[in-house]
Amino acid sequence: MTIADKSDGIDVDDAKQLAAVFKKEKPDIVFHLAGVINLRLPVTDPLFIKDLGFMQRTYTILEACKTYGVKKIIFISSGAVYGKADVIPTPESCVGRPDSLYALASLMVEKYIENFYKDSSLQYAIARLSNVYGERQWKSGIVPAIVTQILAEQPPIIYGDGNQTRDFIYIDDVVDALVKLAEKGSNSTYNIASGKEISLNTLFSLVKKISVSSMVPIHKEAKSGESQRSALDIQKIKKDIGWAPQVSLEIGLRQAVNFYAKEKN
Repeated sequence: MTIADKSDGIDVDDAKQLAAVFKKEKPDIVFHLAGVINLRLPVTDPLFIKDLGFMQRTYTILEACKTYGVKKIIFISSGAVYGKADVIPTPESCVGRPDSLYALASLMVEKYIENFYKDSSLQYAIARLSNVYGERQWKSGIVPAIVTQILAEQPPIIYGDGNQTRDFIYIDDVVDALVKLAEKGSNSTYNIASGKEISLNTLFSLVKKISVSSMVPIHKEAKSGESQRSALDIQKIKKDIGWAPQVSLEIGLRQAVNFYAKEKN
């Protein structure tokens, strides 16, 4: 079960509203996606300031889980918690060195859940996601930004030389992994990723090929603080719960391009 957001009439920050949902639904499993909202918001941004209650929100969710007998909570975290890792692909054993507020907040929630478990029968799993992409994604994401710009016949902007790498994982594979984590892998942390480094130049070339476009990207100065390389090791989740990604990057991108092309029309 996932907790409804405010658009569905439920404020996850309101303990009474949240309790009413738990009382009605009586969930065995809770997927906690109510984390902080953006990777690059500065501390002065009013949206980030408004979201500084993320720890209280997690406490409210955990208390509801405890009160209503939830068996397990899965927190959807981020591979961003590793920061500029020394080991690529990065395994779960690497110490988190968050270099953004989003990553720091995610790691704080992870540790809070781990400590809460010590005084509760509630089981947990931490899912650290790499760069997820797919249909209906916010257009600020790397993949939808490139896809929608190409479809609009506008040159996509790539910050830096484009040789920086990311680990792209299709949304259907992520959902499959989370469902499996509901049944296995209790009280542990898992990377959910492709395990492969893909440069932004390679990503652009694939989207360009799928879109049958002759577009050339515009390169701008690299953004400060961004990692040059990023990929997550997935050997642990393969071994413990038998999960591995099934959708190749080209097939996943084709699905995304088809979706945004239909939306455009």
